[in-house]
Amino acid sequence: MSGRSPVGPARGNITVDTEECKGCGLCVESCPPKCLELTPELNHYGVHPARYTGHDCTGCGICFYCCPEPGAITVYRLASPPKAVAPQPHTGGEHAAAV
Repeated sequence: MSGRSPVGPARGNITVDTEECKGCGLCVESCPPKCLELTPELNHYGVHPARYTGHDCTGCGICFYCCPEPGAITVYRLASPPKAVAPQPHTGGEHAAAV
């Protein structure tokens, strides 16, 4: 089984400004679908900044709200795909069958 959640496609997207991130990991720990991780590379502060894994984001924004660094995380809610509408059966009207 893969690490992806069975709930369907991502409903959000996250960008992390790696030069603003202090690498505290609060966003990684607080993310419900666990779609954030700390990078192995160091930023200019000498810490491992967070990054979005690229899948499973729900767009909830918890990472944004728990981040102590203003502007380090931006969360985008993606538009949901249009739902399929079931055709309604034709009832009555001028073309109804005669009784």
